[in-house]
Amino acid sequence: MITAIVNSHEQLRFRDYHTQFEPMLNELKNWPKTERDALDLQARLAAEVRAVPLNKPPETIAGVDVAYNDATGLLIAAITVLDAKTLNLVDQAVFEGKVDFPYVPGLFSFRELPPALEADRQLKIRPDLYICDGHGLAHPRHFGLACHLGLALDTPAIGCAKTHLYGTSCPPGELRGEKAPILDGDTQIGAVLRTQTGVKPVYVSIGHLITLDEAVAVTLNASPKYRLPETTRSADQLVRQRLKQASG
Repeated sequence: MITAIVNSHEQLRFRDYHTQFEPMLNELKNWPKTERDALDLQARLAAEVRAVPLNKPPETIAGVDVAYNDATGLLIAAITVLDAKTLNLVDQAVFEGKVDFPYVPGLFSFRELPPALEADRQLKIRPDLYICDGHGLAHPRHFGLACHLGLALDTPAIGCAKTHLYGTSCPPGELRGEKAPILDGDTQIGAVLRTQTGVKPVYVSIGHLITLDEAVAVTLNASPKYRLPETTRSADQLVRQRLKQASG
């Protein structure tokens, strides 16, 4: 059951949010269709990512996931919003569409961001922070899905990926909370984080408007029982359920 926590202030803030969102909707009309155009835009936008402390602890955190039916080209994007303290579900939204950008490693945001933004528009509660099932700065061009989403929504975002993509690292210790740096040369671009003792780690990096230490702490707090954050787990469950229903 979704807990209703929307008040008049939140509704006003949400309307203001969608007013600010209009420039991104206009940009989506001219969304890159080729790998070259996407690489050019990625290089331009990467310079705009900001690694700065949070203004305040998040009250709500969101998970983002996209799933595909390769046979039909159908895609489902889902966003789930959780209370940051209790991790109870407070809002969710789903968007159904068609794949509109080819599969290119390192350019997943150009495939997944448009449907994710369409799902986000349907939310009644604006999340204070997004945890993406993908990378942020720990990316060959330092601009993964979490960076693109954070910039598009001008909201703090974290990349929390299941697998390594870019950079060098060593395994962290086996205990929950232990971490090891992900390096690009001498620069730290992320952290390999053990969210559960004796379980495979996740790969955390800044998306936008947050520090790496904060990103690690938020990810750990959102993962009290399992390897993946509850945001990711709830979005994955929702998107798989809807994809199954849509696919018959």
